[in-house]
Amino acid sequence: MNPAENYILNQSEPYKGILIFLQTFIENTIPEVNLKFKYRIPFYYIDGRPFCYLNKSKDYVDLGFWMAAHLKDNTEYMTKAGRKVMQSLRYRSFEEIDTAILEAVLEEAYNLKDKKFYK
Repeated sequence: MNPAENYILNQSEPYKGILIFLQTFIENTIPEVNLKFKYRIPFYYIDGRPFCYLNKSKDYVDLGFWMAAHLKDNTEYMTKAGRKVMQSLRYRSFEEIDTAILEAVLEEAYNLKDKKFYK
C-alpha cells in the first residue's frame, strides 16, 4: 500500500469514509490520474503535473484543485479559506457531497489540466 492510501486509511470516521469515497469517485471520473503522496497528503497528478489533492483538516475534508485560478463554474460551492489561489470543495459529512457538482468540477479541472498554476 502506498503512503497516500495509508494516509486515507489512518483517518478517523467520518473523514476516512469521505476520503475513500472521494478517492474512488475521482479515479472513476478521471481515470488518467495517478495518486501520489506529496506535501504530506494524497495528491493526484496527470502526466506528471499536479491536478488535485485530498486533505483532512480539523473537522472537514478538502478536495483542493491545483489550477483553481482558472475554474469558472460552480465556484460558489468552493472555498478559498484565506488562500490566494487554491480553492477547494469542503466536506464535513457525506450528506454535503453533491456528486453532480463534484463531477462537474472534476471535469472542468480536467479540461484545464494544461493551464499554469496562475492565470
